[in-house]
Amino acid sequence: MYEYIQTHHHLVAGLAILATWAATALGAAVVFFFQELNRKTLDTMLGFAAGVMIAASFWSLLAPSIEMAADQGIPAWFPPLTGFIAGGIFLWCIDKVLPHLHPGLELKDAEGIPTKWRRSVLLVLAITLHNIPEGLAVGVAFGVVLSGGSEASLNGALALAAGIAIQNFPEGSAVSVPLRREGLSSWKCFWYGQLSGIVEPAAAIFGVFIVVQIQMILPYALAFAAGAMIYVVVEELIPESRENRHSDAGTLGALAGFAIMMTLDVAFG
Repeated sequence: MYEYIQTHHHLVAGLAILATWAATALGAAVVFFFQELNRKTLDTMLGFAAGVMIAASFWSLLAPSIEMAADQGIPAWFPPLTGFIAGGIFLWCIDKVLPHLHPGLELKDAEGIPTKWRRSVLLVLAITLHNIPEGLAVGVAFGVVLSGGSEASLNGALALAAGIAIQNFPEGSAVSVPLRREGLSSWKCFWYGQLSGIVEPAAAIFGVFIVVQIQMILPYALAFAAGAMIYVVVEELIPESRENRHSDAGTLGALAGFAIMMTLDVAFG
């Protein structure tokens, strides 16, 4: 199986990257069956996504970054540190610029550059913001593989893509179902929900291209994706999952997400 995947690694990478979007689309399709999503369920989903991203940031990104830095003969802490900080600053800049609105908030609470965009568009952009670092992470991981990585790096990239895809399913639902309450039709809610995931393949392709073209930045790129994901977790996901009286739901969701992603990465990475 590994020999086949190695021979067709470009195809495998492409399918895995598309799977992250497909999972979002499947989650968005939930709106055809449910017109409402109670807050406890949403908090659990947000916590789950946070858990997956925290686990992936270490096992799929920072740990390989440290190993690669050591192999390159440079201080093992330097690329992970600089890349991690750069990734956090990058997402902070996008967060300040990109107009977006988190579920449950009033239109006046929208973040980013002031705009007259519709509430539904701002809600979609809030989830889109989460998907940028996820796509980058998957792209960088497969960039390592396409640059001549080992079987372990391939397994790790596949495990990361699987983990991100799993948490993208509830993320798709978290976009489409709340939009139904805004008065949009089920088809429009589905369209906007899957649209929020389109940025992931785009970010992944960008990550693959950069890593393949400039292989010496591999450890920095891995840490960069980790920093961007941790920024989203701390700035958005965890606070949102604890805004209501269901904080335990978000905590348990985070534990479940962390456990699943850790298992995938340790078992197959």
